[in-house]
Amino acid sequence: MIPWLDAHTPFPDVSEALTTDAPGLLAAGADLSPPRLLAAYQRGIFPWFSEGQPILWWSTDPRMVLLTSRFKVSDSLKKSIRKVQRSMAEGGPWEVRFDSAFEQVMRGCAAPRRDGPGTWISEDIIAGYSGLHRLGYAHSSELWHNGELVGGAYGVCIGRMFYGESMFAREPDASKIALAYLVHFLRHHGVEMVDCQQETGHLKSLGASPIPRSDFIAHLRRAITQPAIRDWQPLPPYPSVN
Repeated sequence: MIPWLDAHTPFPDVSEALTTDAPGLLAAGADLSPPRLLAAYQRGIFPWFSEGQPILWWSTDPRMVLLTSRFKVSDSLKKSIRKVQRSMAEGGPWEVRFDSAFEQVMRGCAAPRRDGPGTWISEDIIAGYSGLHRLGYAHSSELWHNGELVGGAYGVCIGRMFYGESMFAREPDASKIALAYLVHFLRHHGVEMVDCQQETGHLKSLGASPIPRSDFIAHLRRAITQPAIRDWQPLPPYPSVN
């Protein structure tokens, strides 16, 4: 059994998350208001549920994280980044932006994929995170081509802790390029860790790896107390790709 949260119920400690049946499941209920989402992320908790389910709150152990110093840029991705960097320097069709189309990025992440249906990102999720974006806590990295959004990634940033949520691509490598610019920006601003929540082969290929939840919680407790990043503007990533 897991606790049911109403509007005023605090989250239980993450140590109470299930270890069998649904490992990491902590609680259900409450809402997706910005205060509730911030309270969750500050404690190492995230929402994840399917259509027709109540809001489910999770804190997985181990926790998949990407150290910004270990982000892997493959040779093919370097080639794609070089193309975008040249285009931006020459006023060409490719452009990287931050926070210019946050909701569009979320809807891109929610859309059906070539290999299956859309993600769990519902209208309620979009509304909740858009609220965080308006408050300055949620951010998007976007790749544009000829004025059209072709890829992006979004997540939540509290202090110097970034929590990655989802990404999408409509062109080859588009989501990885957006992520590369985001990771380089975060590393430049002293963000050491990106929360990836759950382990996947795709995340492992980019350099992410699992760590004990206790280590993750210890890091985020330090990171969220640091000053917030104020100027969200893309920086040219990885001079070594030139």
